[in-house]
Amino acid sequence: MNAFEFRAPPRIVVQDGASERLGALLADLGARHALIVTDPFLSASGLIDAAVAGLEPAGIAVTIFDAVQADPPEASILAATEMARTGGVDAVVGLGGGSAMDTAKLAALLAASDQRLADIYGVDQARGPRLTLVQMPTTAGTGSEATPISIVTTADGQKKGVVSDWLYPDLAILDATLTLGLPPRATAMTGIDAMVHAVEAYTTRLKKNAVSDALAVRALGLLGQNIRRVVEDGSDLAARRAMLEGSLMAGMAFANAPVAAVHALAYPLGGLFHVPHGLSNALVFAEVAAFNLPAADRLYGELAPVLPDDLTGRRRDGEGFVQAIGALVAQMPMEQCLSQVGVTETDLDRLAEDAMKVTRLLVNNPREVTPTDARAIYRALL
Repeated sequence: MNAFEFRAPPRIVVQDGASERLGALLADLGARHALIVTDPFLSASGLIDAAVAGLEPAGIAVTIFDAVQADPPEASILAATEMARTGGVDAVVGLGGGSAMDTAKLAALLAASDQRLADIYGVDQARGPRLTLVQMPTTAGTGSEATPISIVTTADGQKKGVVSDWLYPDLAILDATLTLGLPPRATAMTGIDAMVHAVEAYTTRLKKNAVSDALAVRALGLLGQNIRRVVEDGSDLAARRAMLEGSLMAGMAFANAPVAAVHALAYPLGGLFHVPHGLSNALVFAEVAAFNLPAADRLYGELAPVLPDDLTGRRRDGEGFVQAIGALVAQMPMEQCLSQVGVTETDLDRLAEDAMKVTRLLVNNPREVTPTDARAIYRALL
């Protein structure tokens, strides 16, 4: 295996109820005024109340930005940045799903400098400094609390990424109690998303490494063994905790061993049809896995044993793995084909064209994807 570097957040706290310690943990980081970045639902539901309540007793002033949008558009990120900049905050807390955490990352970065968002798309285009950054996920899916990546929806519907070590948080707080209220459909979508991260990290071409491999295998085991439990019983705290830990490990894995064609083909579904990111990945996951099988058979065979026997048919090979992914996705309470999210035959060329633009991810795929391949994958999913 080639030489590699592995990077991760400097501190991770995994504890049920840890959100109530947010004030003390921010004070440890020297923060005095925190911007909480969240979405309207979480703000109105009261889910953030316990975390916010502990800030003032710790001597930390609070400002709340609760206008995060799904698949965050540039305007939403810039609005959060402006609130951070004009409000005099010295710390940003992303509290929510991937969209909230991605927004928080960029608000913390842009508020502390004169960089323009349009100038930092791509890999290592951003520079410091940034404000203190803390991430608290409320879904077990994106793993954004452990990655240096933020995905933005541009005005023309494209999804672009900012990839920079400046986006790693200073602290990630994983409190499984924050995920208890997630409905079955959202639990399923985000859980499959995390599984995609683990699988694509393990099968990536260019930066595959031993640490990511170990994390990906452990993550896939936790996720695959528990996703049906949390979908069926959202109050199962032990299963929720396992999913959150699996999502974290998958995030750490793909932060250092990047994702590939599943994400590349999923992005246009989000950008053009506003399909949630987790659902976009879930829709194309099994078909891309089957497409990759000729090139990834051995690696898939190494992953198959960590998935439940009833999904693999007790097969410990690549075919068994692909069978398991197809069976699991089919059991999830969510849309199963592209026509259910508004895609028609006339959209396939545009989808394939946009997917082929995501070259930073396609180069990681174990099998080369051509425009004809991309269109055929979409066509099979109608």
